[in-house]
Amino acid sequence: MIKRNAEAEILQLLEEFPAVGVLGPRQVGKTTLAETIANAFKPELIYLDLESPSDQARLKEPEGYFELHKGNLIILDEIQRVPELFQILRGVIDRQRREGFRTGQFLILGSASLDLLKQSSESLAGRITYKELSGLTVSEISQVEGATQDQLWLRGGFPDSFLAKSDEASLRWRMNFISTYLERDVPQFGARIPANGLRLLWTMLAHSQGAQLNVAQMGANLGIAATTAKRYIELLEDLLLIRTLRPWSGNIGKRLVRSPKVYIRDSGLTHALLNLTTLDDVLGHPVIGASWEGFVIENLLSCLPLGVTSWFYRTSAGAEIDLVLEKSPKEKYAIEIKRSLAPTVSKGFHLGCDDIGATKRFIIYPGKERFPSSYGVTVLPLIDMMDELHQMK
Repeated sequence: MIKRNAEAEILQLLEEFPAVGVLGPRQVGKTTLAETIANAFKPELIYLDLESPSDQARLKEPEGYFELHKGNLIILDEIQRVPELFQILRGVIDRQRREGFRTGQFLILGSASLDLLKQSSESLAGRITYKELSGLTVSEISQVEGATQDQLWLRGGFPDSFLAKSDEASLRWRMNFISTYLERDVPQFGARIPANGLRLLWTMLAHSQGAQLNVAQMGANLGIAATTAKRYIELLEDLLLIRTLRPWSGNIGKRLVRSPKVYIRDSGLTHALLNLTTLDDVLGHPVIGASWEGFVIENLLSCLPLGVTSWFYRTSAGAEIDLVLEKSPKEKYAIEIKRSLAPTVSKGFHLGCDDIGATKRFIIYPGKERFPSSYGVTVLPLIDMMDELHQMK
């Protein structure tokens, strides 16, 4: 499946910057997207898979190779495998700029975020911009005959998982994906972390999807030091497999919760870690509400306009908002997420909205109709909320 919106955005960025980095976990569709983008470029682009020994050998003398293919878009896939390229790219980009090749020189694909950003922040500052590629979203599956929102929620957004022939085949793909990450990919990032320990942590995070992060407690449950648990969590976040959502921290004179909430980013992986095969399995499991919340949040964050920040809000007195989206001090969306066809919100939601000065209030639910509720709250489907965000630009 081709992510048309991402394709158009990346093509636009390549017209503005010498290098564009596309970040996303393995198997999310980065290479497929790059191959589609290739059709828009003349002369033909160059694709190098830096996990391939033969392609790495072609870059034994990288400056000479890049000079030989000057004027071509060069795709560097899994660049975190050869981090020393970043410093070289700076000189190549600057030299080609002086020769008139100012944009669209390199498309860089990576499966890790923090390390990649650290490696390039100094050497490529002002020369590169980033686009994070999410899994498939609700707005993208309409091109698949018979596809439903609940199917996407159950199987997650990895294309091979979503498009599997059956729920059982999808679960097998996700279980294999988890094992491959733990046994092959994590060690490739130089992390000396026992696979069994990391799997157990990952499973614990699935059980506590959307809960506030207590590193010390998690470490105690695993029988490891809090510093070690923190390192495990940071690795999963770096690999774009989990998300920490920060608490809103405005100065309002209230006792605010300070710990972030943590989510497994792909709902299908959450369900696989809990061994939930079918939608009925999920609907009958205690994780249902938190899983739906994480699914909605990932879909919304995948389409945030530039400059919009995301938070959650909670006070020690009980005021709480699942998601706060802030464009400016005068434009704040307060969003509550409910897995119910007759959703209501507590007094704490309205108190939270008053605290932060929310300009619009929404409840996202699994139904198909949009309708007004009390106190200026609008109840709407997820796809409608995504459309609402497009109007936030």
